Amino acid sequence: MNRFKISLPIRLRALAARVVLVGLVALIASLLSGCGAGQISQTATQEPAVNGNRVTIQNVALRDIRLQAVQTGDFLRPGKPVDLALVAVNQSPDVADKLIGVTTDIGKVTVFGDLRLPAGGMLFIGVPQGHYVAAGPVDSNTAAKAVVVLTKPISNGLLYNFTFDFEKAGKATVQVPISAGSSPHHEHAA
Repeated sequence: MNRFKISLPIRLRALAARVVLVGLVALIASLLSGCGAGQISQTATQEPAVNGNRVTIQNVALRDIRLQAVQTGDFLRPGKPVDLALVAVNQSPDVADKLIGVTTDIGKVTVFGDLRLPAGGMLFIGVPQGHYVAAGPVDSNTAAKAVVVLTKPISNGLLYNFTFDFEKAGKATVQVPISAGSSPHHEHAA
């Protein structure tokens, strides 16, 4: 007889095998349940399906910022007027603001109309995607128009720097795309 070999009864071996199996299953279950912990779902951070870009300056959120133009050649030529469109949302419930100006290195920006941004309200500049908005106050919202007279050629697929300056929120620079849009577009006389 080998005095170092310990013989376990069959019942004890079966019990040990079950304990090991249950422990292994518990370990695998805990590993699998932790795989998604701390992760953000894809739909939690989805962006809205709009053509333009966006930026937030303190309490002012600029959304769907885009140049509205139909490009028929290789590029849009200098001297051509192009519409700038966006929606500014004042996220402050009690502090009104005002758009002081817009600048870009691709041309001179002229803004017409009521540039006030009421507390908790919106300022529409240009044509929101698919709708025409008349200039002037609409409840807690205002509307204006902005035209960029190009000093440089621009083309679809590229982004152009625009700086927006608000009286209280301050300045922010954002890259703006060109969008032909889905609604009928009127051409400026060149």
